Amino acid sequence: MGQLIGATRKLRYRVFLLTTYSMGLRLGEALALEVGDIDSGRKRVHIRRGKGHKDRLVPLPDLTYDALRLLWQRHRHPRLLFPNPTGSMERIRQTTTPMDRGGTQAAMKAVVQACGIKKKYPSTPCATALPPICWSRT
Repeated sequence: MGQLIGATRKLRYRVFLLTTYSMGLRLGEALALEVGDIDSGRKRVHIRRGKGHKDRLVPLPDLTYDALRLLWQRHRHPRLLFPNPTGSMERIRQTTTPMDRGGTQAAMKAVVQACGIKKKYPSTPCATALPPICWSRT
């Protein structure tokens, strides 16, 4: 995973991948993160409306916290951690939507392809220890 994060050129995607991986978040959960969800004192993040529309608290690693601070200092959006990056800095600060889901997925696929990582699905033989079924008529 370090290879993927290191190969990501744009800061917003690098921080996004680090955040998603280090905290075990789903794509939609990471995109919806807000500044108020971060509890820096207790080093945890409040994930709102996760799978099954349930809230949960997730530990916040120090490396991820530092990366999120660095990204936020660049865009300084009052609410979103990953705002839509179109336009000038002033326009980014005023946007009401997070980064595009498709754009984030495309960036991830491009980095995976550039690193030469391929999915491998090892074949897993499935066998049972049950005796064969004998059908008899009674």
